[in-house]
Amino acid sequence: MGSTADRIKDIGPQPQSFDIEGATKENANYRSVAWSGRYLQVTLMSIPAGGDIGLEAHPETDQFLRLEAGIGRVQMGAAKDQLTFEKEVSNGWCVLVPAGTWHNITNIGAAPMQVYTIYAPDHHTPGKVQATAAAAKADKDDEPAAWSVQPKHTPDKHG
Repeated sequence: MGSTADRIKDIGPQPQSFDIEGATKENANYRSVAWSGRYLQVTLMSIPAGGDIGLEAHPETDQFLRLEAGIGRVQMGAAKDQLTFEKEVSNGWCVLVPAGTWHNITNIGAAPMQVYTIYAPDHHTPGKVQATAAAAKADKDDEPAAWSVQPKHTPDKHG
């Protein structure tokens, strides 16, 4: 039998239950979409030592992130050159990102930083797996499902 992360399958807006802590710790991919509902989405992330999630802002998406392993530095602000909020976070900490806020989390530890994140509304293709940040950046086919409820489209901003 494979790991918890290997067994999770995004079944779309159907009832689902899994060990999110175990799956997050076992996930070796930059991003793995674990569940996609009509109004929110759960992804698992693994950020290598020295890596980061990537400076970005989601104009119409609130975001919740929780660290299950590792140590990070979260930075947030009203503009990409005005990151006035800075905090060190570690296992058990959450990060709450209001829509439109520029944000990034950098792995400042020696081990991978294991994170899960909840987007509202959905942000990625259901079941999407992206092995690395470079693969995610190059992915031109990563859109929410047509059945998800989306606001009028305002593109994300990247630093």
